[in-house]
Amino acid sequence: MFGFCDDPSALPQWQWFACYLTSGTHLAFYWSFGVVMLLLAVVAPLALAMGMLGALALRARLAPVNLIGKGYVNLVRGVPDIVFFLFVPIALGQGIEWVLHQINCPDWDQPIRQGNDFIVCREAKMPPVGASAWARNVYGFSMAVIAFALVFGAFVANTLYGAMRAVPKAQVETAEAYGMTPGQAFRRVVLPQMWVYALPGLSNIWQILIKSTPLLFLLGIQDAVYWARELGGAKTSLYKYPHPDWRVWYFLVLLVFYLFLTWGSERIFGRLTERLSRGQATAEGERQRRRKAAP
Repeated sequence: MFGFCDDPSALPQWQWFACYLTSGTHLAFYWSFGVVMLLLAVVAPLALAMGMLGALALRARLAPVNLIGKGYVNLVRGVPDIVFFLFVPIALGQGIEWVLHQINCPDWDQPIRQGNDFIVCREAKMPPVGASAWARNVYGFSMAVIAFALVFGAFVANTLYGAMRAVPKAQVETAEAYGMTPGQAFRRVVLPQMWVYALPGLSNIWQILIKSTPLLFLLGIQDAVYWARELGGAKTSLYKYPHPDWRVWYFLVLLVFYLFLTWGSERIFGRLTERLSRGQATAEGERQRRRKAAP
């Protein structure tokens, strides 16, 4: 980045660090923190939407819909997360390639499955053959988003379903006695109140999601943990900026980053809980009423 960085071996210490910390690999390291934040920003609403659909399926009176909801939640909760993070991108990627193969290569006369190999024509490859690095990164990131949303959507579904059941049933019965349909009672009574009961569980799921982001490297994405390991390791003369083993300092940066992220998240969830508890018949709502009534 700087003009004096041509020969790092001849630089004084402060200039050496200035060149070292602004090298291309370090810029990729800094960008990887943005990738983590982007993953959280995309996965959180998707997981919440999938969780809502799963919770509604668990509440459904139609047996097939209820069975689908139970199967999804129990399957994901019963299988280690890392299995889904590895299985979903592979299965989804092969499914996409199989469909493209049927469309683009109808004259293919060889089996797609050849032993342990999955072979499709050139036109069906995903990402496409010759795709840019940017396109490959977007494809890998998309697979990661789907895998994370599927896994955490199941936990959100279980949390929201429990929150829906926590709303006093007498309130729903009263609403229906005043002429509301079950759907209206759900939208006007259950849905607004359930978030108070769901927030503690959603907060825990969010924290687990944050701590799961280092699993991105399993999907071939160069995340912050990957770069901390690569940049912090001892370098040899083959590298432009050789240095001792500095991994402890790089991982210390990650430690501070994740601690700050979880600390900030806890404060936000605390504010949400306090706001949504106003006027509600919950422990937090009762504490608020007592504080206001105190002289």
